[in-house]
Amino acid sequence: MAIKVVKFGGSSLADAAQIQKTAAIIRADAQRRYVVPSAPGKRFSTDTKVTDMLYGCYALAEQGLAFKTQLDAIQARYDEIIAGLGLELSLADEFSVIAENFRARAGKDYAASRGEYLNGKVIAAYLGFAFVDAADVIFFRPDGTLDTEKTAAALHERLLELEYAVIPGFYGCGADGYVKTFSRGGSDVTGSIVADAVKAELYENWTDVSGFLVTDPRIVEDPVVIRTITYTELRELSYMGASVLHEAAIFPVRSAGIPINIRNTNAPDHPGTMIVPDSTDDELSVYTITGIAGKKDFTAINIHKDMMNSQIGFCRDVLGVLANRRIPIEHMPSSIDSMTVIVDSHYIRGMENEVRTDITKAVQPDSLDMEDGIALIAVVGRGMCRTRGVAARIFAALAHARINIRMINQGSSELNVIVAVKETDFEQAIRCIYDMFVKSVA
Repeated sequence: MAIKVVKFGGSSLADAAQIQKTAAIIRADAQRRYVVPSAPGKRFSTDTKVTDMLYGCYALAEQGLAFKTQLDAIQARYDEIIAGLGLELSLADEFSVIAENFRARAGKDYAASRGEYLNGKVIAAYLGFAFVDAADVIFFRPDGTLDTEKTAAALHERLLELEYAVIPGFYGCGADGYVKTFSRGGSDVTGSIVADAVKAELYENWTDVSGFLVTDPRIVEDPVVIRTITYTELRELSYMGASVLHEAAIFPVRSAGIPINIRNTNAPDHPGTMIVPDSTDDELSVYTITGIAGKKDFTAINIHKDMMNSQIGFCRDVLGVLANRRIPIEHMPSSIDSMTVIVDSHYIRGMENEVRTDITKAVQPDSLDMEDGIALIAVVGRGMCRTRGVAARIFAALAHARINIRMINQGSSELNVIVAVKETDFEQAIRCIYDMFVKSVA
C-alpha cells in the first residue's frame, strides 16, 4: 500500500475540535499512515501557544523561581483537550517527569520539545496509532546538524514494523544524548525526514491556509492560490522573502523526488498547493508567472570608470573589497563603463565610508556613490521561458504607474526576473505586476 506522511501545524491541533478535524482527515485515507504533529497553537488571536508557555515556564525554573502555577496551566490545556476528545488518558506522570527535569535544568530545547511530545501522546491515543518518540529515531551530530544516515536507518527500521504511527515534530536526540530541537520550521523538517525514510508517495503538510499565495496578501487583496510549484521556484520565492517552507524542510523530500501537498485543515476539500520535482512539465500555471516576492532594505553601490571593461580584474578587485569586509552581494549588473553592486543594507550599515575608501584605493573609479532604500522584487515562473515579452510587460506595468526601475536582472534559466525599485514604490510595484500577470487573466 502506498504511504502518505501527514504533518499538522499548531493551529490545526489547537484544541479538541481541531484535533477531531485532523483525525477525520487521517481516517479518510488509509494511505495516511504516519502522522507528525506540532504542539497546540493558538485557539484564538489573544491566546498563547503551548510552546511559548513552556518557554516561559522553563525561564522561571532556570532562575530558581517557582513554576508550578505555569506548569499546571499547561497541564490544564492538555486536560481540556483530552476531555474534549473523550479519552481515558492521564498525563500526570508525564508532567511529574517534566517538573523534575525543569528543576534539574534539562535545557530550553527539552522544555520546548515537550509541547510536541505531549501532543503526540494525545493524538496517538485518539487515533489508536503507535507512538514513536522522535528522540529515539532522529539524531543530530556534535556540530548540531542532522545526522541523516543514522536518522534514516533508525526511522526505517522502527516504522517498518508499524503500519500506523505518530512521530512528534520539532525535536530529536543530540550527540550528547539530550533532547535537541531544530532551529526553525521544526515540525515541517520532521515530516520531510519521515517521508524520505519511508519512501512516501506524498508528504501532506496541513495548516490553516489553502496553499501558497501568488503574492503577499498584506500587499495584494485576496491573491490567488498557487496550484502547482516546483522546488526551484519555491526556493527562488522563499529566498526573496515569501512565507513558504524553509529549505531544510524541503531538502529530504526534494532529494527523493517526493511531492509536497500544502493543505488546509479547515477546508480539507481544497486541493491546496502541490510542490513537485523540477523536471515536471505537468499542470503549468494558467498564468505566465507562478509567484511574486520581494524584500526591502538594500543598498546599491554604483561605480563608474571610463574603459572599465578593459581593466583586467576590475570587478574582482571590487568584490575583493566586499569579501574582505564580509559583505555578501545580491546582484551585480554592469555595462562597459559602470557596475552596480546590490548588497543587503544590514551588512554595510555603519561602514559605508570604509567601503568607499577601500574601493577607491582598489580601482580608482571616476565616481562612486551609494544609494540606500532599494527594494528587490522577484517575478518567478517556469512558464516565463515559454512566453515572449515578459520583461516588456513588467516594464510596461511599472511605467504605467510611473515607477522607475533601478535595475533588472534575469537568470540564465529564464525562471525569474528581478527588478530593483525604490522602497517607497515597493508595494505599488508588486500590485502593478500582479494586476498585469494575474488579475488581468483571472
